[in-house]
Amino acid sequence: MSLFSFFNKRDTTPSGEMTFIDHLEELRWHLIRAVIAVIICAIVIFINSDYIVSELIFGPTRADFISAKWLCTMGQKIGIGEALCFQQVEAKFLETTMTGQFVASFTLAFIGGFILAFPYIFWEFWRFVRPALSAKELKETRGVIFWVSLLFFTGVLFGYYILTPFMVNFYFNYKLSDQIQIMPTFSDYLENLIYTTAGIGLLFQMPLLMSLLARLGILSARYLRQYRRHAFIIILIAAAIITPSTDPFSLTIVTIPLYLLFEASIIITARIDKRRAREEQQWS
Repeated sequence: MSLFSFFNKRDTTPSGEMTFIDHLEELRWHLIRAVIAVIICAIVIFINSDYIVSELIFGPTRADFISAKWLCTMGQKIGIGEALCFQQVEAKFLETTMTGQFVASFTLAFIGGFILAFPYIFWEFWRFVRPALSAKELKETRGVIFWVSLLFFTGVLFGYYILTPFMVNFYFNYKLSDQIQIMPTFSDYLENLIYTTAGIGLLFQMPLLMSLLARLGILSARYLRQYRRHAFIIILIAAAIITPSTDPFSLTIVTIPLYLLFEASIIITARIDKRRAREEQQWS
């Protein structure tokens, strides 16, 4: 769909076409409402920042964290002993600047606000795009807000409950010498946590992105199968970028679900290709 056809299909005025400026004005209001939603959610998080930091942000640093206990129990049941049990670490953080905690509180509020408001943000985007779609395209994209939100929050929860505890436990127990004391800044830990939650949540949108490109005729299942190896390298690079660390544990934990999502994208794309082939046969 070209830019001209996109705007042309969005004509809603009874007297004629909307101008390019009119479309920009409409987009501006969608963005403003999305930003307001983020700000409202950010204010709620900022007001409750004490509880959120002590219970949620520092939760993955504790050995009694819910996913840590679950992994330990699972390892014992499958007969590998305490291989999946996290060692007790004394995770303490410091700040080297006077404004460190102040800036970190605003970072936490706005990133948390973005995560909470993500379904609404996408809904506003969808409201802007929807008038340009045909009835058939609307039928094919039914439930898209639900699936986008589900994949995003699944990625966020995966990063929070699985990846972050592994990352914290690995680095606080990795020592070159007993004379070295690990005490990172809180801002550093918060930045890593953002990468492993919001970043993973965005990467989990891969199947929907692939299906969109397939519907536009840009990608096919045959193409994706042909470049499986290249995709694996790209996924590995993306995992290395998202995970603030490059240790094999973190990379493996991130790479496996992302590659599984890529394989799921191939299955979805193959179904789209078959449906398109049947439609072409009917027309011919």
